[in-house]
Amino acid sequence: MARVLSRSARQQFYGSQSALQPQQQAAPIRFYAKDAAPKALKGDEMLKGIFLEVKKKFETAIGVLRKEKITIDPEDPAAVEQYAKVMKTVREKADLFSESQRIQFTIKQRTAGIQDARSYLLALKDIRLKRGLTDELGAEAKMMDALEKVEKEIKKPLMRNDKKGMALLTEEFNKINQKLGIRKEELPKYEEELEKKIAKAQLEELKKDALEAMETQKKREEFNDEEMPDVKSLDIRNML
Repeated sequence: MARVLSRSARQQFYGSQSALQPQQQAAPIRFYAKDAAPKALKGDEMLKGIFLEVKKKFETAIGVLRKEKITIDPEDPAAVEQYAKVMKTVREKADLFSESQRIQFTIKQRTAGIQDARSYLLALKDIRLKRGLTDELGAEAKMMDALEKVEKEIKKPLMRNDKKGMALLTEEFNKINQKLGIRKEELPKYEEELEKKIAKAQLEELKKDALEAMETQKKREEFNDEEMPDVKSLDIRNML
């Protein structure tokens, strides 16, 4: 059966060639010879644009990682700080979200349709848990207590469009922040601390993966007599 151009050109993930599909009714190729290939649909163009953008970001990130030295030693503060700096460079050059920016985006997206303050706070807790973040200061419980206090005062559930009620809650939150020593002007400092915690966690994961890979390799007969290198001596640049 002759193969002809499908009616809608479908973008492939690793290319932009149109798919050729067999039709139930055969038609000779020359029938289509003078006709231009059908224009890509808007959806196809969007998919192609997304792919090219992701490809560009990926290549930019790899370019940075090929130049910067990373020491896989999560117990060494200097190694953690260096890794955090490298990843910051990757984000800046590849135009990627930082963890704090990603959290802000997630919060905005997840809470857009939430109308009451209680559900909003519960959504924040859910986001924190899913991202593996710890509430070391116990802020969540204090925020819930503040909400209870405000709702008791206004004698009804607090809605987010209740300006007076939300103003009362904001006052309570400000008191909590003051007690915990959290200052708005120090947010960049908190973000930096968060990025370092994430960097350490990622280095721990890299170390774990490297050790598992070496253990697997060691079990192979051809590597029985070879001594496995120290993870800290591995240079990721040689693997990219």
